[in-house]
Amino acid sequence: MINEFGLKAKDATIVDLGLKNVGDAYWNLSPAELVEETIIRGEGMLTDTGALAVDTGKFTGRSPKDKFIVCDATTENSVWWGDINIKISPEYFDHMHDKMSAYLQGKTIYVRDSYACADPKYRLNIRVVTETPWANLFANNLFLRPTKEEIQATVKSDWSIICAPGFQANPTTDGTRSENFALINFTKKMILIGGTAYTGEIKKGIFTVLNYVLPYDKNVLSMHCSANIGKDKDTAIFFGLSGTGKTTLSADPHRGLIGDDEHGWAENSVFNFEGGCYAKCVNLSKEKEPEIFSAIRFGALVENTEFLEGTTTVDYDNITKTENTRVAYPINHIANAVEPSVASIPKNIFFLTCDAFGVLPPISKLDAGQAMYHFISGYTAKVAGTEVGITEPTTTFSACFGKAFLPLHPTKYAELLGEKLKKNKVNVWLVNTGWSGGSYGVGSRMKLSHTRSMITAAINGELEKGKFETLPVFGLHFPSACPNVPVEILNPRNTWKDKNAYDAKANSLAVAFVKNFAQYAEYANEEILGAAPRVVENA
Repeated sequence: MINEFGLKAKDATIVDLGLKNVGDAYWNLSPAELVEETIIRGEGMLTDTGALAVDTGKFTGRSPKDKFIVCDATTENSVWWGDINIKISPEYFDHMHDKMSAYLQGKTIYVRDSYACADPKYRLNIRVVTETPWANLFANNLFLRPTKEEIQATVKSDWSIICAPGFQANPTTDGTRSENFALINFTKKMILIGGTAYTGEIKKGIFTVLNYVLPYDKNVLSMHCSANIGKDKDTAIFFGLSGTGKTTLSADPHRGLIGDDEHGWAENSVFNFEGGCYAKCVNLSKEKEPEIFSAIRFGALVENTEFLEGTTTVDYDNITKTENTRVAYPINHIANAVEPSVASIPKNIFFLTCDAFGVLPPISKLDAGQAMYHFISGYTAKVAGTEVGITEPTTTFSACFGKAFLPLHPTKYAELLGEKLKKNKVNVWLVNTGWSGGSYGVGSRMKLSHTRSMITAAINGELEKGKFETLPVFGLHFPSACPNVPVEILNPRNTWKDKNAYDAKANSLAVAFVKNFAQYAEYANEEILGAAPRVVENA
């Protein structure tokens, strides 16, 4: 007989998930109980701010090439198969499920009832089973938290996750690439995670699920973005890859935070998928990121950091274990968070890019075709020192600003975006937080104060009232003036001493855009294709 303790529905049981003969199953423990369990088991310790610090072991980040989707009648003709969405058979999934169930026999496990999607129309109930108590704390922090009454009424969940980092696959017999894996089964509505303790696999597993279910079945645009709302209830959305300023620019003390990472855009709402934040900690300080710094208190989970010698004070500048140090905390740890995390449809959307080549304007307004094109492109540039082996600016493209999590073809999301933009007359802005006056090493980084002023002017409608000029090659429309921003930086070509050098660099970047987009062109409509930059032959 299985011993199942804690708060749960009377008839709820882990046997429904194929788990039998486990040791003890603890349901919906409080954060304090999970912290205590972690410390007793010697798997973590408290920092001087009260947060729980743990190590995730060998894996300190996601392993995209080890994520598989079951290919069956549900997914065969709908999923965008390739190097992002890798097939695994239903038979291998069932085989792994049986092996994981056998592995967990006799072991203590932790069960959490949670849900995704703050808009109740799209709520997805999730049951998470974890081998460690701190991974269960992560699920509590990152997903939305049901009430006691809702837990007691939920016998079976919509989706379930079984996470057992101590269980390792055998690639020879199990259909995986290595000992670690994440398997998603859209028919059985189950995710299996093994061989890795990196908690981000739990979060991104459900994000992948929502990126399929919402656009495919509900006509809801799923988005890898942050979102905030003003006093006049105007919603703004921020897309951007790592290093573009998405978290910094959306964390505005004068605006309420809807969420920092994953959202849905429905007919009448924008809503957070999550109930918390999973923020990077590298070089974190109270001065640079006061909201995040203050959120790291009791109940928060800090991963893969080091302490200052002889103390329990986290040294956020120490990246001995990884640059991808993280903290997971409930959204209510942020003072200006909006709960429930639901707002009206957006008035302004910002695509953030760190253009290290100094080609793109600091801000430009996109029409619908350009918005879809740049959405699919998902451009930024990495500079020297950001990753091993990068010695000069390197173009980076990630479709829809989250290619790794897209089960459907990127044009599906882009066309849905285009429909919503036209129907609701939403402003879309491309914001370059990168370089001006030349490429990295020659020009200078855009001042954060100027970027904030441009975003403020866009949100309050000041930019729309003024005149716009058009940038050659990319066809981008940029404002002739902006409050609190020097007029000379608005046209990027004018900031370069050598105008011919600018033209050559702009053409070079345009070539990179066109080359990248070729992989999506077959499925893109004429409006999207017409928004491509105009490459100048023999430039």
